[in-house]
Amino acid sequence: MTSPPAGFLHSLTGVPDLAAPTGPEASAFDRWAIEQRGVPQPVLMENAGRSAAQVLSRLFPAGPVVVVAGTGNNGGDGWVLARTLCAWGRSVQVLTVGSDPGHAALGHGWSIPSASSEAGGLGEALAGSEVVVDAVLGTGLRGAPREAQARAIEAITRSGRPVLALDVPSGVSATSGAAEGAVVSATATVAFGAPKLGTLLHPGRARSGRLIAVEIGFPPADARLGNARVLTPGWAAARRPRREPVTHKKAVGSLLVVAGREGMAGAALLCVRAALRAGIGLVRVASPASNREVLQRCVPEALYVDREDPRELAEAVRTSDAVVVGPGMGLDDLAVHALERVLAAASASPVVMDADALTLSAAGRAPGLGAWAGQGPAAATPHLGELGRLTGSALAEPERLDRARGLAAETGVVVLAKGAPSVVCEPKGALSIDVQGSSDLATAGMGDVLAGVAGAYAAQGVDLFTACGLALHDSGAAHRRAALGDSLTPSDLVERLPEVRSAPPGASDLALPFVLMDLPAPW
Repeated sequence: MTSPPAGFLHSLTGVPDLAAPTGPEASAFDRWAIEQRGVPQPVLMENAGRSAAQVLSRLFPAGPVVVVAGTGNNGGDGWVLARTLCAWGRSVQVLTVGSDPGHAALGHGWSIPSASSEAGGLGEALAGSEVVVDAVLGTGLRGAPREAQARAIEAITRSGRPVLALDVPSGVSATSGAAEGAVVSATATVAFGAPKLGTLLHPGRARSGRLIAVEIGFPPADARLGNARVLTPGWAAARRPRREPVTHKKAVGSLLVVAGREGMAGAALLCVRAALRAGIGLVRVASPASNREVLQRCVPEALYVDREDPRELAEAVRTSDAVVVGPGMGLDDLAVHALERVLAAASASPVVMDADALTLSAAGRAPGLGAWAGQGPAAATPHLGELGRLTGSALAEPERLDRARGLAAETGVVVLAKGAPSVVCEPKGALSIDVQGSSDLATAGMGDVLAGVAGAYAAQGVDLFTACGLALHDSGAAHRRAALGDSLTPSDLVERLPEVRSAPPGASDLALPFVLMDLPAPW
């Protein structure tokens, strides 16, 4: 088996559940840990600052360090980092932003040069550093940074030095990822306890650089950390179905793929191939008769079903554990009739709706999402344009998460909204976030692969919310392993899926036991 490329995402085997809280959720969890669980606030700050110092030493092992520290807890974390580096013999200086909150006492008697960022010489100090630590603002930011903070942020940017941000790059909303004023572009960000949601959403993700989450002594995550979770290798390994030692093909799941229009079998081929690589026992493919020869020649493992034969199609639906409908199936009346027949026969079988099925549904020519949810578990996999059509109007990328969540809540379907990042929204509010995809996946046919993998996991008995998350994780991890950049094709993903499904979660190359997640920079 090939080794993952440099910068590959890792999650430690023992960390199958990693939250992605908003700013308010992170703050509420801090208070609960301190007030209800008895975790002393100074202990959390000590752990945060010391852990960040260890990460800094791995990434930037030599040279002077300048810490730009604000007045909040983020600034206190920065002072602990500075003291730790000083005790290790590293040249370090602290530049304070705003009124003095007494953080200098965290130096514990160590001689750490410090000065106000307003006293002059800020640019010279930053330019003379090997790395700048951004400890100006944390998760509590609302709106744009204030004047003094903005000046410090702009000076950090002008310095051109590598930047290690603490928890969140200053100026980035920990909740939405938006930046309404001056903002830091970090080389790396060390997130305390969990990565904040805003650092996983663009533009905050691009501002965060390499994103490293570290454990600092919090209690186990609970509802106070919100309902968003990161799709890590540890998460996938804990949820991916495994075959029993003694079994047979029908016991490990049967999937029906309704895909491809007349003379156009490519989408069906990709979807079926992906499903077969995702551990399914049996795949049927329903497509027009003109596609039969190419389908049976290219995927002899799949059983062909004539899509235009009502009885044959209904029987295939009834005898399958899950159904995928839509990839490349066309927008004509024959496609509409096929969708209606699938819905009529589906009973309680989980259904994954993709591509043309969503377009027809949004246009009112085929059953709406609510009708599919009414017959049993259903999932929709829209890209940005399809999501706009399903929700009534075109939308911009920053609106995608809210629209997807609203669509799931309104219709009762699981919504896998493809984009940067792709997310899975459960009707009751749970959210899964993909962290492995990139613009390399912006190629026709990738959605067909994704739908096939999601359908295969659903047919193996995995609930649709989890099945969609596994499909995102495995597709993204396959793209990372292929390491082909923008030369990646959907077939490359399919061929890498077996490696992903059998690979151990791995560990960060930082070799620090408290690292929970290590994401490469998204550029």
